[in-house]
Amino acid sequence: MKPIVLADDFAVGRYAAEIIFSEMVRAATENRPFVLGCPGGRTPRSAYKGLADLIKESKTNISHVIIAMMDEFLEENTDGTYSNHTLDKHFSCTRFAKLEIFDVLNASAPEGGKIALENVRFPDASDPQSYEDFLRKVGVDVFLMASGASDGHVAFNPPGTKRDECTRIVRIADETRHDNLSTFPDFKYIEEVPKHGVSVGPATMVDVSAIAIMELIGTHKAEAFARISAATSYESDWPSTIIRDCKDYYILADKAAANS
Repeated sequence: MKPIVLADDFAVGRYAAEIIFSEMVRAATENRPFVLGCPGGRTPRSAYKGLADLIKESKTNISHVIIAMMDEFLEENTDGTYSNHTLDKHFSCTRFAKLEIFDVLNASAPEGGKIALENVRFPDASDPQSYEDFLRKVGVDVFLMASGASDGHVAFNPPGTKRDECTRIVRIADETRHDNLSTFPDFKYIEEVPKHGVSVGPATMVDVSAIAIMELIGTHKAEAFARISAATSYESDWPSTIIRDCKDYYILADKAAANS
């Protein structure tokens, strides 16, 4: 499938939102949960806004929605194990999900039709396999994805990630950590960005997703657009090419990313 190039961030977000909304409504008519897979970054914000607008316009009940996050930053304990950072940390992906996705969607939903907080799910350092098992059990109706600008990471999967990797603890690449200086602007230096995370893997994304959407927005995503456009299957040196292996997928880009 060729990338779909749209005018701007707003247009990309609206296009993605319409796909998500259609599948969300379908799940409701089939009396089953709708699982939305989300990255913890800036790129899909316009999609969440577009989805919130559609929910508000239609007064749609979204209590059947589950938000499944891709990854979370970890802190290293004195005994060498890892644990998830707490919600008070400005860079917590779980905190991001609460403020940027859960709150945004619920603000547009009718009373009695909002997402329950326990429906925001995320991987845990203490048992990554349980999250993998959860995703494989419920499936992900729509998996939103974004590509790292400098190294092509998707979730926290660094260049060199094997195609068959699943949810696990990973060493976050320095390029990915640098990208997160923009995602979480309260970071002052790269040294403040955690070095480890828990993340779904390429195999997870392909195996559990019914539909995957890759969004590429802004001039800084020009290399990502070029790499993903040229790829025909997964290329480990640019992990976001995993979108090409997904069963049903869309690659959405704005003109800034496509024409730079």
